[in-house]
Amino acid sequence: MNFKKIIFMGTPDYATTIFQRVLEENYNVIALFTQPDKSVGRSKELKYPHIKQFALDNGLSMPIYQPQSLKQISVIQTIKDLEPDIIIVAAYGKILPKEILDIAPCVNLHASLLPKYRGASPIQQALLNNDKYTGITAMKMDVGLDDGDILGMNYIKIDKDMVVAELFDKLASLAAKLTIDILENYNLIAPKKQNNALVSHCGKITKDNGLISFKDANEFYNRYRAYKSWPDIYLKSKLKIKKCKLVENSSINIEAQILEINKENIIIGCKKGSILISEVQPNSKKQMKAVDYIRGKRLVVGDILS
Repeated sequence: MNFKKIIFMGTPDYATTIFQRVLEENYNVIALFTQPDKSVGRSKELKYPHIKQFALDNGLSMPIYQPQSLKQISVIQTIKDLEPDIIIVAAYGKILPKEILDIAPCVNLHASLLPKYRGASPIQQALLNNDKYTGITAMKMDVGLDDGDILGMNYIKIDKDMVVAELFDKLASLAAKLTIDILENYNLIAPKKQNNALVSHCGKITKDNGLISFKDANEFYNRYRAYKSWPDIYLKSKLKIKKCKLVENSSINIEAQILEINKENIIIGCKKGSILISEVQPNSKKQMKAVDYIRGKRLVVGDILS
């Protein structure tokens, strides 16, 4: 199939990586759809989506649309008038209604090996579950949530100390390559139904997901890996754990007890296992060495970190 006109829908840097590769391969992207601009911080400064900023920085000439909803009749008509041959979707953040799905084939680059982890946070979920492998699925979109027929897959091994930003980058590159493979071979691909017996889901991440306890060292470390970019992991006191490592996951300890204070880090006991912490960030303060924080609080070995 000759895709003369492509609409691209995406928002974060994951989508930008794919978008950039499509442009580099000289495909004709006739329009970009992304989320509306957002006001951030106390100053309410307007921040563009990553992919829009990329388009502006590179002087791209295609129109950029940022509708609040894709269900608006005017938005659906705009897409019809553009007459796309295909719509590529990557972490757009909005569900496409049937009226748009019927205009042209819609291909989503989902960051999991479907039907595993349908939903909004598949990359974080893979880290939370300490999965050994994950990947990208190219899927022909249907009206359900990530339940469309599979067009292709690529997978990678997850390093045991890999954190979310690194995994995002690796999967974005993988998705970019898969996108080109799909565009080049679309008419040769026989779509495959997903196995609904193997379905699992993951939801949107909220700030509350970052609240952590020292019950299990493995769980503690996996949540650190998954939430390092946002919302970070933090204690009830709002103390953020900014840099840590798993020591072991077999010892039995008093929860949150300080086991060691070394020159560069501290070791905290979990009910099961222990965690090495090197950097923290107290509420409304700058990031600092965990050792300096402990000294400032006059805590010693045997005390409880709270």
